[in-house]
Amino acid sequence: MARIMALDFGTKRTGIAVSDELKMIASGLTTVKTPELLEFLEKYFTAENVELVLVGEPKQKDDSASESEVYIQEFLKVFTKKFPKMPVKRIDERFTSKMAFQSMIDSGLKKKKRRDKALIDEISATIILQTYLYE
Repeated sequence: MARIMALDFGTKRTGIAVSDELKMIASGLTTVKTPELLEFLEKYFTAENVELVLVGEPKQKDDSASESEVYIQEFLKVFTKKFPKMPVKRIDERFTSKMAFQSMIDSGLKKKKRRDKALIDEISATIILQTYLYE
C-alpha cells in the first residue's frame, strides 16, 4: 500500500505531511528548506511508497492566483522532470496557515512555540492532506 504526500510549498521552507498506508490519517512529517526539497523527496520516495503528491494551490479571496504561484510552477517543472511517474494534484490551500495557527492555540502550545514558522508550514501541509482525504 502507498502513502499520499502533501507539500505546503514556500520560497524559504516547505511543510510536508504524509498519510498512513490506509490513507485515513494525515500526519505532519517535517519542514525542509526549499533548496533541499528535491533531495529530501528523492530519499523519501526511495524509502517509502508514495502514490500521489498534493501541492497546495494558494489563491486570493477572489479566486485569482497568489503571488507565490510563480515559484510553485517553477518547482513543479523541475519536480515533474525529476519524478516523471509521480502524479501531482493541486489542492486549494486558502486559509491553511490561519487554520494551522489556530490549531496551535487550540492545542495549548506556548506563544514561543506558536512563532515557529516551520511548525506552521508542517501543520498547513497536514491540513491540505487531511482536506483531500476527507473528500
